[in-house]
Amino acid sequence: MMRTRPLKVALLGCGVVGSEVARIMTTHADDLAARIGAPVELAGVAVRRPDKVREGIPAELITTDATALVKRGDIDVVVEVIGGVEPARTLITTAFEHGASVVSANKALLAQDGTSLYASADQHGQDLYYEAAVAGAIPLIRPLRESLAGDKINRVMGIVNGTTNFILDRMDTNGAGYSEALDEATALGYAEADPTADVEGFDAAAKAAILAGIAFHTRVRLDDVYREGMTEVTAADFASAKRMGCTIKLLAICERSADGESVTARVHPAMIPLSHPLASVREAYNAVFVEAEAAGRLMFYGPGAGGSPTASAVLGDLVAVCRNKLNEATGPGESAYTQLPVSPMGDVVTRYHISLDVADKPGVLAQVATVFAEHGVSIDTVRQQGKDGEASLVVVTHRAPDAALSGTVEALRKLDTVRGVASIMRVEGE
Repeated sequence: MMRTRPLKVALLGCGVVGSEVARIMTTHADDLAARIGAPVELAGVAVRRPDKVREGIPAELITTDATALVKRGDIDVVVEVIGGVEPARTLITTAFEHGASVVSANKALLAQDGTSLYASADQHGQDLYYEAAVAGAIPLIRPLRESLAGDKINRVMGIVNGTTNFILDRMDTNGAGYSEALDEATALGYAEADPTADVEGFDAAAKAAILAGIAFHTRVRLDDVYREGMTEVTAADFASAKRMGCTIKLLAICERSADGESVTARVHPAMIPLSHPLASVREAYNAVFVEAEAAGRLMFYGPGAGGSPTASAVLGDLVAVCRNKLNEATGPGESAYTQLPVSPMGDVVTRYHISLDVADKPGVLAQVATVFAEHGVSIDTVRQQGKDGEASLVVVTHRAPDAALSGTVEALRKLDTVRGVASIMRVEGE
């Protein structure tokens, strides 16, 4: 039987995502009620600009006092889509203190301070759900937290930022330069006016921290994630990748060490073989590849951003949290029992593609090979092309620790015959 008293929802933020959440709550009200077992009522919407016209939202629901809204006491669920660390953190903890569960899309806050949010939710017997914080509409957080809860996840690798994937895809398929591809992404609305968070990897790093914490049942903060942006990727890098049968993607990679005693989390551009499923992810789409001990390899794919896709994930969480409210229960909280340390980037072992500008004269290759050998980095292939006293030398290595590669590059820069290190890129997914 359906309960007649509605569950009351407070919405914090009414931008692209928030307005779509409100619209779906209104237009799909009967379906949501049937799925939950009770009506859901939008009880208030906190905004910064109250004079802006918001179609479909009654003016009496609009308020600029978000704190008063979450303190009302009759609110069952708070949906937070304002982003940023503050005031979102204070509003969320205040909601818990006043008996409301929270659905959030706030990746930055969760990556920086998820542990304290979990603790507050647990203290007050409330839910904290955040499917929309990573990969938009793609069901990913709940499968990791629930469907794979009985398995052991060893690796999570994926494309978790649509803006960067669009830019790199254009550079690959159309031969566009970075600036040209970024301009197109901006014109189409994929890139913000200030794209720094996307192209420098901050957005993906926050998502990597969240994914690593869930996958490995340990606490991983944003500061634990190694990060490189993709602004230095060039057409020459793509040409080299194609010669290797690869393409280039900005990847978030979270993995256990070989002995299982530590984890790493990193974001950086990487070459991946065209045969890998992630290589075919085009445009602004996201995809995440999960490797689990029993389940094997799983891939989650779909639109990773935008109002409707993100709102879909928010509404999925809202239904789950409302069901828990009716049953006087809560869903999974923080699982950090393993307390595994996060290893530095220097411990990561992978392959590398290094492009050097060198003098075109006898003995250069031998000098370069000696430096690699002295630092314990084994060379797989070498390609050299010279003209008019200058040459390019491309070295692809076997697997080696990142620290060993860094030492190699530092020594190469000191050689008189090396004019410069044009590019260093990791090779993943083999």
